Amino acid sequence: MSESYTIGRYLIDRLAELGIRHIFGVPGDYNLSFLDQIIEHPALEWVGNCNELNAAYAADGYARIHGISALVTTFGVGELSAINGIAGSRAEQVPVVKITGSPTTKVAEEGRLVHHTLGDGEFDHFSKMYKEVTVAQALLTQDNATEEIDRVLRACWQEKGPVYINLPVDVHSLPAAPPSEPLLSETSAASEEALGEMLEALVPVIEHAKSPVILSDYQVNRFHAEKELARFAEQTGFPVATLSMGKSVFNEEHPQFIGVYSGKTSPDYLRKRIDEADCIISVGVKLTDSITSGFSQDFKEHAVIHINPEDVRYQNQSFSDISMAEALTHLAGKLSTRQPESLNIIPLVSQQKENPFYVESDHPLNQKRFWKMMQLFIQKNDVVIADQGTSFFGAQTVPLKNKVTYVGQPLWGSIGYTLPALLGTQLADLSRRNILLIGDGAFQLTFQEISTMMREDLHPIIFVINNDGYTVERSIHGPNQAYNDIKMWNYEAIPAVLGGNKNFKSYKTTTEGELADALKDMIAHPDALRFIEVVMEKMDMPELLTVLGKVFAAQND
Repeated sequence: MSESYTIGRYLIDRLAELGIRHIFGVPGDYNLSFLDQIIEHPALEWVGNCNELNAAYAADGYARIHGISALVTTFGVGELSAINGIAGSRAEQVPVVKITGSPTTKVAEEGRLVHHTLGDGEFDHFSKMYKEVTVAQALLTQDNATEEIDRVLRACWQEKGPVYINLPVDVHSLPAAPPSEPLLSETSAASEEALGEMLEALVPVIEHAKSPVILSDYQVNRFHAEKELARFAEQTGFPVATLSMGKSVFNEEHPQFIGVYSGKTSPDYLRKRIDEADCIISVGVKLTDSITSGFSQDFKEHAVIHINPEDVRYQNQSFSDISMAEALTHLAGKLSTRQPESLNIIPLVSQQKENPFYVESDHPLNQKRFWKMMQLFIQKNDVVIADQGTSFFGAQTVPLKNKVTYVGQPLWGSIGYTLPALLGTQLADLSRRNILLIGDGAFQLTFQEISTMMREDLHPIIFVINNDGYTVERSIHGPNQAYNDIKMWNYEAIPAVLGGNKNFKSYKTTTEGELADALKDMIAHPDALRFIEVVMEKMDMPELLTVLGKVFAAQND
């Protein structure tokens, strides 16, 4: 064992082995010397955030594009500030490594009343809280460190969820042996017996179906099965729909793509095509309230074949230890290809054909026409991040070009999440244009992370939809109540206030003509952070949100 190789270096090397290149966080006295090791590592960059919650959001965004991420905070105050973001990662199955720098082992063993504790001599309060929102946890010691690091990192990758590592300030500098074998091994394949039983049971069901359809969701992305889903769809010829949480897991320009299903608020053709199907191949789907318009889906459960991350289920049958990718691949190899005319497929691209959109220069901006302009503005390979609110429910209806990645948080629904997440998504892939759509209320929660983007010399596009308050909440209850009001800010000035230099462009738009001019100017300045305030009426909201507001109001009664 080399005296110069330490437990801290072991952890950092394992993070680098997973492909992590940026570590987010906030310094504190219990993690400072560990941060020195991060700074010294040739493969990693430290990205300091404005606060720990933003760091957790940024790490979540990074992992959604890159596959996994990490953040570091101090004990107690820092980790509790981050816990909301980590809970969102747990809810939406995002692999994030949460590292807490904690007091020394001796301090904890003696129960000393040190800062950042509750003053009762107990040091496990916060790790107990994290147990509820992570898939694995570890308190590192000299004896267990390398084994525990490997265990929790494997859990993070395999289970697609956040993990918690408590790293005492005296432990990271202790000697350790370097890794002797790769962290991740080849995933074991499903048994021939299990695959055979699945195929024997399901192939006849699918082949005899008269109106089969594929319904896919976000777990396709988390468990890296997009290619297998595309091959399965093309082999069978079946129409494909997604839910909004999984928007963009399938090419929305594909002739088999029929739309984003949202229960009873779906367009008539899509709603009937899903709800009346006699066989639904459900791939990576979780039916939550906000993506089904309050659980308004009306398809028959007995018609659903559930292809989950680790098993396949149909009626009272279950086929265990078969991955999503394996199930799709083996089923595709046994199924015949249907002709489009036999499957009642109306591609989304055909459904959306309308008269050409023309800008009405003096027309005040409104939700309906704004999203038409966004449809034209968003291009192939963009990353589109939409905050939970008018932004998400408006963007949900925008058909996306091929290879666009759509990021939202409809299950956890923590408003403001997307602005720091944008920092993460952009750092995860600097080659892609990142576009954020966020409401004014959400923006006020986390706006300061724009300063980090400027420090890192990033050039995303940020649309702030200024409709003077909490429009989602107005749609549910109390449209004129003071609690749904916020202070009007001078949004256009914020990049300059946050330390902007020549590498930013800021715009305020109130009409279609002003927005059209701003969009043209933004395209001409790709090497600048571009910030656009979009002013709309207070009660103007996407049509889908109007319906959902009533659904949520009824659900809360």
